[in-house]
Amino acid sequence: MVKKFVLPILLLSVAASGFAQEKVVADKIAGIVGDKIILKSELVLAIADMQRNAGGQEIKGVDECTILDNMLIQKALVLQAEKDSVPVSDEEVEAEVDQRIRNYINLYGGKDAFEQIAQRTVYQAKMDFMAPIREQRLADAMRRKVVQDVTVTPTEVKEYFEKIPQDKRIFYESAMQLDQIIIYPKASRDIEKLAIDELNEYKTQIESGQKKFEVLARLFSDDPGSKEKGGVIELNRSDSKSWDPVFFATAFRLKEGQVSPVVKSKYGYHIIQMVSRNGDDAVVRHILKIPQVTQTEIDETSKQMDSLRTALAGGAIQFGEAVSRYGDETQKSTAGQIMNRNGSTFLTISDLDKDMVLLLKESNLKPGEISKPSVFTDERNKKGVRIVKMLSRSEPHRENLRDDYDRIAARALDQKRSQALEKWFVAKIPTFYIMIDGEYRNCSNLSKWQMSPSTAGN
Repeated sequence: MVKKFVLPILLLSVAASGFAQEKVVADKIAGIVGDKIILKSELVLAIADMQRNAGGQEIKGVDECTILDNMLIQKALVLQAEKDSVPVSDEEVEAEVDQRIRNYINLYGGKDAFEQIAQRTVYQAKMDFMAPIREQRLADAMRRKVVQDVTVTPTEVKEYFEKIPQDKRIFYESAMQLDQIIIYPKASRDIEKLAIDELNEYKTQIESGQKKFEVLARLFSDDPGSKEKGGVIELNRSDSKSWDPVFFATAFRLKEGQVSPVVKSKYGYHIIQMVSRNGDDAVVRHILKIPQVTQTEIDETSKQMDSLRTALAGGAIQFGEAVSRYGDETQKSTAGQIMNRNGSTFLTISDLDKDMVLLLKESNLKPGEISKPSVFTDERNKKGVRIVKMLSRSEPHRENLRDDYDRIAARALDQKRSQALEKWFVAKIPTFYIMIDGEYRNCSNLSKWQMSPSTAGN
């Protein structure tokens, strides 16, 4: 039973899969917990959705018995959360609904394509998501409440690790932890003026009808993410923190078809056109021009970074303070520490850009050392100068307590939390009304639910 508590709950996939699946004609109740009903169609759609996401391939270990078990667990957690008045606000539910709908819109290639595939409006789709997302939030909150006081001691971590057979212990490739400070050289005023003049010329051509905005964006925009789409970007008011504030505010002030004056963001200079607007959702086009820096500006920034490196090495300033003083918002949010896509600070070579790999190869940094200033080009095609501090570096090795204690402790804590949840369920299941359809009486993993005073359905 322990593994079931760490499996993802599949209730949301039921709402999502309905976008591309035909309705099940014949339906029946597969299970009930308290007043929470699970339909057989939900199990079928959840499995179909998982297989669709897996490219149609069979997913081992996932069947209706497994899905029903997960859904029963979720319903029980929700029931207890409601009984305990666990707080889940309408605002956080609506924010997650909006985010998920935006993800689907991006996945399907736009609002119109999404509505065509979903066979419903964006508003209707949001309504479909409200209940399952609220349930997921309640279940997650109840889980956290059950395990909030669970901790592990060093002795428990050691006991957990020693139970793992030697040949089953994880083998780690070489990994490192890195801090960095980046400063982007500023282009000269003359080059900035050239970028502004170019954008003003594009604006004149668009407004006079000589050129189409999307054509100019494909030809001249410096934004690789939207260039091939004619500069198209989809925005939502609730997602303002993800965008440059000047760009975002300017876009939402525009009327349909209107082209903005030239505006400056942290990425460069833009003109923006409002394509369509529907409440808090907007589709805009933009053309980005990034003023190119010359070698003179790069050299000046490198000298500034070299002085900063000397101050760091001499202890005149701490690395975190330097990040706060010189880094941008992205660097400040992680205190300069580099993370991979999964949010881990343990990095392998595959997590690093080619310029970083070259820097580390040439500098051969040891833990505690700081690199010389290095020029690089980021994913936005902007030139930057950075210094890098090696925090730690491990050689390829089999997992051990000395080098990997934090990772082992995290797994030991997960196991102990799962055991706490299991114990909680053993105590709680008899207090719930449970009904499981007779079709699932042979599911061995559902036997624990028969601890309830109720009996399985026929």
